Amino acid sequence: MLDTDWSIHNTLRNKVSGTMNINFDEIISAPCRLGILATLVPGVPVSFTEMKAATSLSDGNLHTQTRKLAEVGYIEINKTMNGKRSVTKFLMSELGRERLRLHVVKLQQILDVERSSKRTAPRRTRPDDSAVWA
Repeated sequence: MLDTDWSIHNTLRNKVSGTMNINFDEIISAPCRLGILATLVPGVPVSFTEMKAATSLSDGNLHTQTRKLAEVGYIEINKTMNGKRSVTKFLMSELGRERLRLHVVKLQQILDVERSSKRTAPRRTRPDDSAVWA
């Protein structure tokens, strides 16, 4: 059974590789950066504190990852002063929104290929013995 599952996996991988370009944007593919972009999808500015809570990233990691996203133009970082404190807010750019949309389309294509290549082998059926009261 394990060998069968493996061959189905390989067949699916070959179908996906042969039918579409599945080269993902390495900037977006990192889970922490994907989480940052997902948090920004609603289109409202998100403060550093809110982003930290939403992504569970440390201060240093959040700073590094948001800088990487800003360097390629996927997000905007706005710093303002609130009294003596600096307030950092993040907003997704149009480029970032488009690239995230493309990433999701590629993932959907993979799921669509998987859906179209479902196993046709009949499933074994067992009597339902879960009923406690007979």
